[in-house]
Amino acid sequence: MNPARTPAHRPTQLTHEYSLFAPADATAPRLCRDFVRAVLFTHDRESLVMPAALCTSELVTNVHLHTKGTAMLRVRLTPARFHVSVFDESPDPPVVTHPAAGAVACWGRGLALVAEMADTWGVAAERAGRFAKGVWFELGGSGGSFRSHSR
Repeated sequence: MNPARTPAHRPTQLTHEYSLFAPADATAPRLCRDFVRAVLFTHDRESLVMPAALCTSELVTNVHLHTKGTAMLRVRLTPARFHVSVFDESPDPPVVTHPAAGAVACWGRGLALVAEMADTWGVAAERAGRFAKGVWFELGGSGGSFRSHSR
C-alpha cells in the first residue's frame, strides 16, 4: 500500500452518545430495551446488558403507564460508565415505593428495582426541549464495577 494514499489516523472515540424517541404505546419498553442491548453488544459491554435492559425497561414502562406522551431515550457510553436517561413530558416527580415487609407487590416496584440494580440513579435537573423531566441511571462501563445485589 502506498503510504501517501493511507488515510490519516482517526483517534478512537471515547464517548458514544445515542438518542431514540419511543412511541407512546405498549411497544416502547421493548423498543428501548432492544436499543440499549444493541448499543452494549456493539461496544463489547455484554456484562451490562441484563441490568441495563431491566433498568431501561422499568423507566420507559413508567413513561408509558404514567404519562400520555412519547419517551426520549439518551444513552451515553464512556470507558468507565454507561448512562441512560429517559425523558417524558410530565412534570410529576417519580415516586419510589417499597412494599411492606412480607407483602407481595405486583405494581409500583419499578424505581425500587432501578435503585437496587443501578450503581446510581436520579432525576435530571434540566429539561430537554418539550420534555419536562428525565430519570436516569448509571452502571459501571466495563462490567467490572457492577455490584452484586444478592441480599
